[in-house]
Amino acid sequence: MRTLLRILLCVLCVSYAQAQQPISIDLWADGMPNSNGIDKDGKFDDSKQNFKPNIRVFLPEKDKANGMAVLCCPGGGYTHLATDHEGYDWAPFFNDLGYAFIVLKYRMPHEVTEVPISDAKEAMRVVRENAEKWNISPDKVGIMGSSAGGHLATTIATHSELGKQPYFQILFYPVVTFSDLDTHMGSRNSLIGKKPSHEMISLYSNEKQVSANTPPAILLLSDDDKVVPPANSTEYYNALKRHGVKAALHIYPSGGHGWGCRTRFKYHKEMIADLTAWLKTIK
Repeated sequence: MRTLLRILLCVLCVSYAQAQQPISIDLWADGMPNSNGIDKDGKFDDSKQNFKPNIRVFLPEKDKANGMAVLCCPGGGYTHLATDHEGYDWAPFFNDLGYAFIVLKYRMPHEVTEVPISDAKEAMRVVRENAEKWNISPDKVGIMGSSAGGHLATTIATHSELGKQPYFQILFYPVVTFSDLDTHMGSRNSLIGKKPSHEMISLYSNEKQVSANTPPAILLLSDDDKVVPPANSTEYYNALKRHGVKAALHIYPSGGHGWGCRTRFKYHKEMIADLTAWLKTIK
């Protein structure tokens, strides 16, 4: 009897552990709709920044689930991905608050603009398609992005068709504008090329694409960020408010760029408190 009990307990423990393991899903199982030039042979290699587009899904415990999800786009200047401190490492925080947390590993554009955008749109579609299975509402999937991942997130938020936009935006020191004065030139060059037209610069300067239908946003950045000028966030915030969109802006005195969820960021505790408080306003 004791042996049987031990076996049953072991089975239960293994089942629980498996339930908490992240789920990995490859995007474009039926073939990719476009190519960045280095993904044609299907030989992906993370060490060469040739990423196979996929999502990793972290689900909260069922008794904590609030029915909402966050699709996370890590940064990296559209040349690489900071998948840990701007991606996977955030999962415990969001899961503890009841959110499903999904990290997107998107392909680098290599000047083919639609490549990462199509990966992000497909990720949103896949998350919504699996909403019932993952205990989330398909209408309550937000998007999160850091640095260039913030540009991808704001692109999805401002360029998506009505009804397909994210439910909310979480933006860490995001690239938003592609204007000569304030952009992160490396991100712009990688996404739309070194000699883009004025039309392309304007189209992907996402502060210009805000409308009354753009989802609510929180922006978190450092005043001394020399990589992505704070004007990217402040101009986006101003555009949101001009259109009557709910938004919050937090500028910390120092910290530079790229801190993500690293606890060595001097204002990490304040940032977590600000983010938590804002998320509580999203119903």
